[in-house]
Amino acid sequence: MSLKGKKIVLAVTGSIAAYKTPNLVRLLVKAGAEVQVLLTEAGARFVSPLALSTVSGKQVLQSVAEGDSWNNHVALGLWADAMVIAPCSANTLGKLANGLCDNIVCAVYLSARCPVFVAPAMDEDMWMHPSTRANVKRIQEYRNKLIPTEFGELASGLVGEGRMAEPENIFSLLTSYFTTAENKPLEGLKAMVTAGPTYERLDPVRFIGNFSTGRMGIAIAEALANAGAQVTLVTGPIERQPANHAINIIRVESADEMYEAGLVVAKESDIAVLAAAVADYKPAQQAPNKIKKADDELSLKLTRTKDLLAALGKIKEPWQTLIGFALETENEVENARKKLNGKNADMIVLNSLRDEGAGFGHDTNKITILKRDGSVVPLELQSKSDAAVAIVDHITQLRYAEKTV
Repeated sequence: MSLKGKKIVLAVTGSIAAYKTPNLVRLLVKAGAEVQVLLTEAGARFVSPLALSTVSGKQVLQSVAEGDSWNNHVALGLWADAMVIAPCSANTLGKLANGLCDNIVCAVYLSARCPVFVAPAMDEDMWMHPSTRANVKRIQEYRNKLIPTEFGELASGLVGEGRMAEPENIFSLLTSYFTTAENKPLEGLKAMVTAGPTYERLDPVRFIGNFSTGRMGIAIAEALANAGAQVTLVTGPIERQPANHAINIIRVESADEMYEAGLVVAKESDIAVLAAAVADYKPAQQAPNKIKKADDELSLKLTRTKDLLAALGKIKEPWQTLIGFALETENEVENARKKLNGKNADMIVLNSLRDEGAGFGHDTNKITILKRDGSVVPLELQSKSDAAVAIVDHITQLRYAEKTV
């Protein structure tokens, strides 16, 4: 059972539908989940703390502070694999949408680093009101997951939209989510990967470039897609193509083109992996015609190209994960760590050029992963496909450990 061992915070707020929540707790506990119930003062008017503590096997928490003790909302937000707010009243919905915090439910919600599921419950007129619709839109923009309301008899005696989803349906949705999350942990997320070299033209027939084949970037794009992400690959000139036809491909040639395309795509992406070998310099001027042989020496004036990783690090949102690559030939880890901190990345993948079978032109690679928590994870020489899976596994860990969903 996919819920076995899962830690779930169930928040119950002030709606008549609260009387159904002991049944939801019973279903979750029977499936092997550990459930911690939170109950607002208004929610306690519709369902008793005793009923909820009996079926959950845990004391129901009703406030941030009780007597001389403190119910640590931050620890709860870190503890949970999922938070479910069911029923979610119109009042609580408004608080979630606007960051208001005057009870334990809102405090844990603002501290949660796990998926948050919201099951609204209210009369149809309240549910259809423009302010409610605006609040629903906003909590979804915050990456919360809306459990659709159901059609049926309402507390007012009317029949319409606004009923909280039945406990069995909420249970089924959670089961389906965790089943999918185990197999496709990045389902529903957008990812951008840059790959390959860039060509900086000297004239119509010559360019400055490097030996990158794009194999590592393609492997990462495919691993992200296999993990459920919707992937856009921004690639310089390469011969190989992704085997997964669901990957959207944007082809560019120069560093400037990759910068412009990458900036647009990354702004809308949850994950950005910058694996391309982008030229650091470009010719200050591009000759309109082929440069003819003349003197024994030819001097070129080069200028810096734009730094996409640095640009994305400056505008990164809390819900975004930014991964950079580093290729060093001396003081590798030290220089990679400087790049990690200086560019505001979440992770740096350090490539090796010193080891046989690693680097450009090989189907294998030897990498070291550096994270902001100070950890350094060296990996053995392996296929680029396996290295890509390892990179995506670490990205997934970052998403679940550090990002509010």
